[in-house]
Amino acid sequence: MAWSCAGGGYSFTGGDVGNAKTISISLFPNYADLVNPQLSQTFTEKLRDIFIQQTNLEMIDFGGDLNFEGVITEYTVQPLNAQAVSGNDNLGAVAQSRLNITVNVIFTNKLEPSKSFDKNFSRFQDFSSEVEFSTIEEELVEEITQQLSENILNEAISNW
Repeated sequence: MAWSCAGGGYSFTGGDVGNAKTISISLFPNYADLVNPQLSQTFTEKLRDIFIQQTNLEMIDFGGDLNFEGVITEYTVQPLNAQAVSGNDNLGAVAQSRLNITVNVIFTNKLEPSKSFDKNFSRFQDFSSEVEFSTIEEELVEEITQQLSENILNEAISNW
């Protein structure tokens, strides 16, 4: 595998949805300068899936007891480390690059408004610059959107 899990992320370990019975998650449009045409759908579906899998909430189209909306604000690929070229000390080639995704999430808890938030979540994955980005982009996006979804779930319903 050509990339590493350097962006963080953690698994859901316990949560409390209170008296909430329903959840709605709107499509997150992609307003990043660099646009991945599938990112909006991929991220939104990943967020919906994690709530369906890890809570007993019923997914509805809009107006849920818990409601998520927001936008994708950043999708960037940046070089990280330079390495010496051909054994000399001149730095030239980039050894690693980083894919970073940031989403702004507006969470509304209708039953407990004090738990609502408007917050940015950001995660990244580093990958070898020797690998063509287009060949690993989908895999990187899957991993990052999973991490983002876990972080958002934990922020919204963690009980610690």
